[in-house]
Amino acid sequence: METSDILAADQSKAPPARPASTILLVRDGEAGGLEVFMVKRHHAIDFASGALVFPGGKLAEGDGDPALAAHCTDGGATMDDRSRGMMVAGIREAFEESGLLLARAKGESVLLDADRAHALAPWRPKLDKGEQTMRAFAEAEGLDFALDALVPFAHWVTPTFMPKRFDTAFYIAHAPEGQIGRHDGSESVDSLWITPAEALQGAEEGRFAMVVATRLNVELLGRAATADEAIAQARARPIVTVEPVLDKEAPGGAVLRIPAEAGYGISEVKVDRIVK
Repeated sequence: METSDILAADQSKAPPARPASTILLVRDGEAGGLEVFMVKRHHAIDFASGALVFPGGKLAEGDGDPALAAHCTDGGATMDDRSRGMMVAGIREAFEESGLLLARAKGESVLLDADRAHALAPWRPKLDKGEQTMRAFAEAEGLDFALDALVPFAHWVTPTFMPKRFDTAFYIAHAPEGQIGRHDGSESVDSLWITPAEALQGAEEGRFAMVVATRLNVELLGRAATADEAIAQARARPIVTVEPVLDKEAPGGAVLRIPAEAGYGISEVKVDRIVK
């Protein structure tokens, strides 16, 4: 959106925010230091087109199926359907967009290895197109989805001036050891393992586009030196919902205000910084 469009938007007519989920898949890079898996959105996608993002998307029909409780490890059976559905959606979206699958063979304690995850790749487009559900996937392949691997990282709701809005749960998880991330070639056209510092530098130099929620969560992730440290910090940090509010009358120009207690170290973002 252009700055003028944001300032002219009628926030009283905001569309509802659709539930969505995304996962920060992290590892310690070969050269040392924390890396996160990110994908570049296809330019034809109508939300965050061309942007560098974490794998994720809106809940699909079937993600909240109560029967999935029997196919989710550690806590799946005791969660309400919506909470379980949010985590299942994150695992599904990560698999669709990266090929990285947070799942175990039924009854096993370790995550799937690279060969098994690769063999399941034909399910990616079927899930993406809604031709199959996560329940069907689990039942056909004897899988348990590793909800216990996910740690809440952040919660963002798209501002009311946006034409499409999402109520997004961000999770963080160790990338499954040995599995290889590959973008899907449809929703995402490129992918990379990248350090938070490299991602932020690329955004400042104009090599990457990043929406404000992604940028601030990359900054937050960058406070950790290792994957273990990033996950430990997430466990210790309270999750405060961030729904940016447009303030057109701020002294230095229009800003988006966010809760200071959300932990990003700021309470406002200039509107002109979020417009590309």
